[in-house]
Amino acid sequence: MAENIRWFDTIDSTNTRLVALHSELPDRTVYAARFQTAGRGQQGNRWESRAGENLMFSILLKPDFLPASDQFILSQIVALGLLDYLQSRGLTATIKWPNDIYAGDRKICGTLIETGLADKRVSWAVAGIGLNVNQQVFDPSLPNPTSMTLETGRNFQIEDELPVLVQCILDRYDKLDSPYARNGFDALYLEHLYRRGEWHFFEELQPNEIPAEHRSGLRIEARILGIDPEARLLLEHRDGTLRSYGFKEIKYVR
Repeated sequence: MAENIRWFDTIDSTNTRLVALHSELPDRTVYAARFQTAGRGQQGNRWESRAGENLMFSILLKPDFLPASDQFILSQIVALGLLDYLQSRGLTATIKWPNDIYAGDRKICGTLIETGLADKRVSWAVAGIGLNVNQQVFDPSLPNPTSMTLETGRNFQIEDELPVLVQCILDRYDKLDSPYARNGFDALYLEHLYRRGEWHFFEELQPNEIPAEHRSGLRIEARILGIDPEARLLLEHRDGTLRSYGFKEIKYVR
C-alpha cells in the first residue's frame, strides 16, 4: 500500500490535485499533505489544520462498476473505514450524517467526496479526509473540535498512521462489488449513526439557496430514524410527522 502514497510538505489541496489528475493516475492513489494552503470541506467550507499535526489526505477510487444511483455507498465505506481505524486505536466514534466522524459530541474528522460519472456509473471518486490527530489547540471559532490525542492522551506518528488508516478504508472498498456487502454497509452505517433514535432539537434551515450560516430557522424536536433512498436524513417529529432533509437543510442543535 505504501507505494501508492505520495507525501507533500505543502500543497493547495490534495482533493484539488487528485481531481485534476484522476485520468492519469491509478485506482487507490493517495496524496497526503503535512500542510494545505487551501484545504476544502463540505459546501466550499475551508478545512483548518495545524501543519504536521494531523492527517490530511485524499484517495482516488475508480469503482466503474458502481451505478451512479448508489454513489452514497462511497461515503458509507469511507466513514466505516474511519471507524474501523479509530476503534483500532482505542476510540469509539459515530458518523454524523452525512459523513463527519464524531468522538462523543465532538468532531474529530471531516470528509469531502467528489465524483465523476459516465454512462450512469461512477467513473472516479476522490475522498478527501481531514483527521485531527495530535492537535490540541484549535481556532476558538470552531464549535466542537477534538483530536485523537485529546481523546486518548497519546501522541501518534503521522507517517506511520496513514498506511494503517488507508488500508482500513480499502478493506471496506474491496467489498464494494458484492451486492450482499453493499446491503451490509447500509445496516452498519445506520448502526453507527450519531444520535439515531434519540430525541434532540434541530433547526430547519430554509430556503435552501441561502448559505446556512445566514438562514433563520425553525427549531423542532425530532429523532433520527435513518436515511431515505436519496441519502437524505429521515427525521420523525414529535407529532409523528416524517420528513427527509438534504445536506444543510437541517442543523443539529446541541
